[in-house]
Amino acid sequence: MGPGNMDVAAYLRRLRYTGTIEPTLSSLRSLHRRHMEVVPFENLDIALSRRIEIDDEASVRKIVGGHRGGFCYELNGAFAALLRALGFEVTLLSARVARKNGGEGPEFDHLALRVDLDDPWLADVGFGDSFAEPLRLQPDLEQRQDVGTFRISQATQSLALERRQADDSWRPEYSFTLAPRQIGDFADRCHFHQTSPESSFTQKRICSRLTPDGRITLSELNLIVTNHEHREERTLGSEQEWRSALRQYFEIVV
Repeated sequence: MGPGNMDVAAYLRRLRYTGTIEPTLSSLRSLHRRHMEVVPFENLDIALSRRIEIDDEASVRKIVGGHRGGFCYELNGAFAALLRALGFEVTLLSARVARKNGGEGPEFDHLALRVDLDDPWLADVGFGDSFAEPLRLQPDLEQRQDVGTFRISQATQSLALERRQADDSWRPEYSFTLAPRQIGDFADRCHFHQTSPESSFTQKRICSRLTPDGRITLSELNLIVTNHEHREERTLGSEQEWRSALRQYFEIVV
């Protein structure tokens, strides 16, 4: 999708965003957080056996016209298209997601964004519960936000996004390089994530978004609401309740 083909006004209405749209750090921060609060991270199409296209125009159509969310390839693909239409310089990055066993996924496991202003920044509206505003792409700089403290560490041939834990240790979220990618490079991994029984996305439905005070997540029939340090979880009693919660908290009807 070229910058001239984007209906910027429609996208901004979807975000309920009325701030400045000049390609500055201030607007990037505001747009990033707003995207995280309004457009949910969700995989509902996978459970419905609807094919997800690795195409930024399709992603924008789904998010803006369909009033939906998506997973990383869709969310960051669409956000990159919006930023470019506003005059930002954006590069697609391939990331390898950290696994609980200490390993990590393959190349193109996750799509993240580099945004170049006076300095380079890491943007990512498609990783779920992670940083709310862009991170300066500078190794070993601790960057504190209201959602947590993050840093980017330098490995031998890659960079690693890490999050500080309660015991002051650092947990890796994903590793990445700065090699520029095209959206089509992620097609095979996108297909895997929506079809393979080994993919976490085929195993349960998830819908989650940032809120001004925490996060709301619907994981199958479990509704989890965090508000600052308070966490409340309850199990919904039926599919009808699930659909009602989806509509109430995420404004989604499937």
